[in-house]
Amino acid sequence: MRDPARKAALFDSLATAGKALANGKRLELLDLLAQGERSVDALAKAAGLGLTTASAHLQTLRRAGLVTTRRDGVRIHCRLAGDDVAALYVLLQQVARAHLAQAEHARAAYLGPQDTEHLTREELLERVKGGTATVIDVRPAEEYAAGHIPGALSVPLDQLDARLAELPADIEIVAYCRGANSVLAHDAVRLLAERGRRAKRLADGMLEWRLAALPVETALA
Repeated sequence: MRDPARKAALFDSLATAGKALANGKRLELLDLLAQGERSVDALAKAAGLGLTTASAHLQTLRRAGLVTTRRDGVRIHCRLAGDDVAALYVLLQQVARAHLAQAEHARAAYLGPQDTEHLTREELLERVKGGTATVIDVRPAEEYAAGHIPGALSVPLDQLDARLAELPADIEIVAYCRGANSVLAHDAVRLLAERGRRAKRLADGMLEWRLAALPVETALA
């Protein structure tokens, strides 16, 4: 038989990644990094964390090989170690929703009532090709700059009401945000409906769009 100690070491090494994922705030940081590279201070602010706490979580993710870093002067920037990390994060969400009732209940409570219509990625592509929809990206502007659906307009959710006049009134609006667990597109569609606009949302978001190897544009210098 093989050496039991070596077998144990193998499984312990795999557990390192599992332990890194076993924290809600670290998963939230992965969710943010799935949208593109960010500085540690920007991640801390977006996740509602103190800089020291955010740095500690990111160090745990880095030691597990899930996140890489680079230095730009005095600022540290982080990014996912690869698309496989993003895919692992999506799979974790799917498994939790399928097998853990608590996860599905928490998701439903966060996203709100099922009162918004949605489109699949294929349906969105058809509408864009046919010119029958205006696509808006309701994520923060820096996430749009890091990568967005070609032709989409950047209209962050907190600006949507004030910029409504910029959107054509005679065509359907399709909103999208970060991913399947993001509430931004849901809230955008609700607001648009209240203002009398025809609106739907992408069923998932930019994370799943990237993993499907669909076209992505950037607005970075």
